[in-house]
Amino acid sequence: MLIASSSKKKAIIGGVVGGGTSLVLVAIFFLIWFKFYRKTKTATHKGNLLEATEFQGPVNYRYKDLISATASFSEENKLGEGGFGDIYKNGKIVAVKRLVIGASRRIVSDFENEVKLISNVHHRNLIRLLGCCSSPDLLLVYEYMAHSSLDKFLFGEKRGFLNWKQRFDIIVGTARGLAYLHEDFHVCIIHRDIKPSNILLDEDFQPKIADFGLARLLPENQSHLSTKFAGTLGYTAPEYAIHGQLSVKVDAYSYGVVVLEIISGRKSTDQSKDADEYLLKQAWKLYENDMHKDLVDETIEPSEYNEEEIKKVIEIALMCTQSTAASRPTMSQVVVLLKSKGILDYKPITAPTFVDTNNRIREDTSTSTGSTASNATASISQLSAR
Repeated sequence: MLIASSSKKKAIIGGVVGGGTSLVLVAIFFLIWFKFYRKTKTATHKGNLLEATEFQGPVNYRYKDLISATASFSEENKLGEGGFGDIYKNGKIVAVKRLVIGASRRIVSDFENEVKLISNVHHRNLIRLLGCCSSPDLLLVYEYMAHSSLDKFLFGEKRGFLNWKQRFDIIVGTARGLAYLHEDFHVCIIHRDIKPSNILLDEDFQPKIADFGLARLLPENQSHLSTKFAGTLGYTAPEYAIHGQLSVKVDAYSYGVVVLEIISGRKSTDQSKDADEYLLKQAWKLYENDMHKDLVDETIEPSEYNEEEIKKVIEIALMCTQSTAASRPTMSQVVVLLKSKGILDYKPITAPTFVDTNNRIREDTSTSTGSTASNATASISQLSAR
């Protein structure tokens, strides 16, 4: 009797354990199936802008959905204009960029490949690409930035709003974003068009670089010096503008010019009120005469900044704009210099070269320590034809 009873108990326990195991296996199966189903559904999902901010990789949006979202690219929804096209908003959800680089079979193929690459770029100081549409127009869908672009706060209707701390954070954040593109992403991406309108600001006024990777879509015979890019000549490194020599130091040069604009509140191509001088030339002269403070935007309260810090940032900007590309620091070096305490211990800075809006090279010819500038003024159109 005891043996029979024991066997019966074992059978019951075995049945319970076996049944429980089966239920667990069934539950695991349904869980795996549900996750796979959701992943498949997300991957094939198209056009829901309300869900575009979720981390789901590049989305292939339907053209009709983007037309509807921007009210047929109406002027009321237009956020701004850029070298690669105009950008429109969909409320405060996403921003849609309409490219104007043509739509040949090769460009469409390159566009789709580039979108896959850019959508994998994730950094707090780089704008996130959410998806695209490649027919009939080339459209890019980005995350929406609450405060639009930096140029509005430096030269536009919001001029004088940014205090020194906010400006310094923008200077550091932009350097970090470029350093990631140049050195930390698995493919080196050279922006080629760094300027305030391509630096966007989020709700906390943290910078996010836009339009990176798009220059790679241009035909080989078309550069940023074509008509629609002429407005950025003031930011262009001379070796790239004249000879087409492209390296990460091209972005370093543009970054240096932008830093001087952030500090001064002046456009690089605007001449000073008191003399026939562009911003870069004026900054160099003030540096030579140890008068850095005179470059600071008058809308910044003197109590907000330390003069030594201002001096250091200006010197870093001038390091980035040196005539010889090899003399300029990398962007990761710039980040280290900006975050370091105290004055800079660096080799002498050489004079900068400036490409103005009249397509001419401007080099400072005054006597200075370590200056390598030559007495030269050359037309870009002439030199490019060589």
